[in-house]
Amino acid sequence: MKDLAQTFEYLKQFLTEERLAKIEHFSQESSDFVLPVMDDVYQFRNAAAIIRSVEACGFHKVIAMEEENVFNPNLTVTKGAETWVEVEKMPKNISSLQQIKDRGYKILAVSLEKNAKMLPEYDVTEPIALVFGTELEGVSEEVIDFADETLAIPMYGFTKSFNVSVAAGICMYELKQKLMKSGIDYKLDNRKLMEMKIRWAVNSIRSGKEIYAKYLKDHHL
Repeated sequence: MKDLAQTFEYLKQFLTEERLAKIEHFSQESSDFVLPVMDDVYQFRNAAAIIRSVEACGFHKVIAMEEENVFNPNLTVTKGAETWVEVEKMPKNISSLQQIKDRGYKILAVSLEKNAKMLPEYDVTEPIALVFGTELEGVSEEVIDFADETLAIPMYGFTKSFNVSVAAGICMYELKQKLMKSGIDYKLDNRKLMEMKIRWAVNSIRSGKEIYAKYLKDHHL
């Protein structure tokens, strides 16, 4: 932890006062308590819109499970959100979901199948990974069978589903409101918080990756 703090202290000299103030301010509300998992999303505009919604709600990590499609956000749509959101890519398979589960997450497939619980009534009591499916087919049956529960957004018209990016935005916002009212300690622990601030600083600095790599090499970290 001491090494992380010293690393961030070093990187701060390359940041403007305005950027440093933003990092300090917005990092305090960051959380990975709700982890969005994209199940082979292929439209780059949807990928970008998801990243933007996730960041706006203070969740700064997304897992992209890839098979046929590459998760490649359109930077004109993200409005800079990709600077702040970490995207971890994993193969599209049950083994990847098991790895996420092993990290302490309950797996929730966003689908009407399997006696889904409705989002407004859902109580968040532990870290959850929300799996969103492809634009055409939704969450696969294999994922639904593996999931601990399914979660659905109630709809009131003839349309049977939301666009995946809209669904992600609704879920992340609604769950953030629930967490803020819950009394649960949903924010990042000190180590994760410092690691994220370092990542943000590196992404904010011109040639940040090179500066960061040299610092690590010089300090044998």
